Amino acid sequence: MTDTPMLRWPLWPFSVLYGAVVWLRSALYAKGILKCRRLNTPVISVGNLTVGGTGKTPMVIWLAERFLAEGKRVGILSRGYKGDGATSDEIELMKFRLNNRVIFGVGKDRYQQGRKLEQQGVDILLLDDGYQHLQLARDANILLLDGSRRLKHEWVLPAGELREPISSTLRADMIVITRRSEHSAVEARDAHTHNIFYSQTQLLGFRDLERPEEERFLTEIGPGPFFAFCGIGNPHAFLHDLSRWHLPICGHEFFRDHHRYGQIDANHLQMEARKKGAASLVTTEKDWINLRPLGKLPMRVYVVVIALTVRSESEFWSCLERKLKTPGVSA
Repeated sequence: MTDTPMLRWPLWPFSVLYGAVVWLRSALYAKGILKCRRLNTPVISVGNLTVGGTGKTPMVIWLAERFLAEGKRVGILSRGYKGDGATSDEIELMKFRLNNRVIFGVGKDRYQQGRKLEQQGVDILLLDDGYQHLQLARDANILLLDGSRRLKHEWVLPAGELREPISSTLRADMIVITRRSEHSAVEARDAHTHNIFYSQTQLLGFRDLERPEEERFLTEIGPGPFFAFCGIGNPHAFLHDLSRWHLPICGHEFFRDHHRYGQIDANHLQMEARKKGAASLVTTEKDWINLRPLGKLPMRVYVVVIALTVRSESEFWSCLERKLKTPGVSA
C-alpha cells in the first residue's frame, strides 16, 4: 500500500485484479466450492479489512479475559505474523497480559493447530487475525473497523489499504468500530445494519521498560514532556490516544509495523528525544516486546498499558452468546 497519490494510479490495475481474485475466492467459499474445515470446539474469529492496526490484539485479550473469568479453558490460534514461526511480538504480548493462562496454536494451518489444542483440552478458540482465513470455519465472525479512517472509497491493495472490498463486511456477524465510543457515520452501515458496536482504548497506566512488573499512574511518571515512538500498524492512532490522555508530547518517531529495535535505533531515539527536550520516551506494549532484547536503555522508557472498552457491553456478549448457540452458521 502506498501513501503517495502519484503512485496510486499506476497501481490501480493491480488493485482491480487483486480485488477480483479476493472476491472470487470469497464467493467460492460461500458457495461451498472451496471447502472450509470445522473444529469440534467453538471458534470466534477476530479480524479486520485493512493492513493497518485496528486493535485486534486488545480485542483478543479482552475476549480471553472474559472467558477465563467464566472458568473456560481458552486457546488462541495465530499465524504468528512477522514472527520466527513459533511466536511473534503480538503473541508474546498476549502471553504476558494473559499471564500464560491460555494456550497457543501458532502456524499457517490454523485447523491443524486447533486440532492440537483440542487434544490438550479447550472450551473456546479465538482465531487471531482470522477474517481472511476462510479455510477454517468459525462460529462467530467479529470484524474490527477503525472509526478514525474513512474506508468507503478506499482502494484494495496494492494501491490502497484494504485487504478486501468494503462489501466484505457482509460476512461479519458482529462489527466493532474501534477508537469510537459513540455512534458515528460508519461506511459499513451501507452493507450491514445490525450488530454494530463501538469501542475505545482505555489507559490503565504505564510500565517502566526496566521494571515491567510495576504499573504506574499518569501522575507517577513525571510531567514530561515525552518523546513518543512506535512500530505498529496505525501509529497516528497512538499519538491521538496520547493526546486524549493529556500526555505532553514534544516529538515522535515512527517505524515499520513489527519493527525489531537494535542499538542504532536506541541511540537515534535518545538523540532525537534530547533535541526535542524530552524527559523520557513513551511507547506501546508491542514495541516493548521488540525492545526487550536491548535490555537497559540510556533514557527512561515508559510503556503505555491499555485495555479495550466496548459500549453496550452486555448487548455485545448477549449477541455473541446467541451466535455460539447457533453452531455452523458462520463460514
